[in-house]
Amino acid sequence: MSWSELERLVEEAEADDVIRRSLRHCRSRAELVLAARRLGYRITDLDLWRAWRLHGRETQAGARVMLN
Repeated sequence: MSWSELERLVEEAEADDVIRRSLRHCRSRAELVLAARRLGYRITDLDLWRAWRLHGRETQAGARVMLN
């Protein structure tokens, strides 16, 4: 459930300046989780870690495709 909350947070932050400003000042995953929870999103540090790992894999895969 919290993964879907993270997806919702990203979608709404892309569309809403107030949410985006609230998250922009976060300097760590812990700060981001706390800010998101204050905004009403139930995300976890694990969700952020998984998203970071997934992004890294996608970036590496894209780089490999461009090199071939």
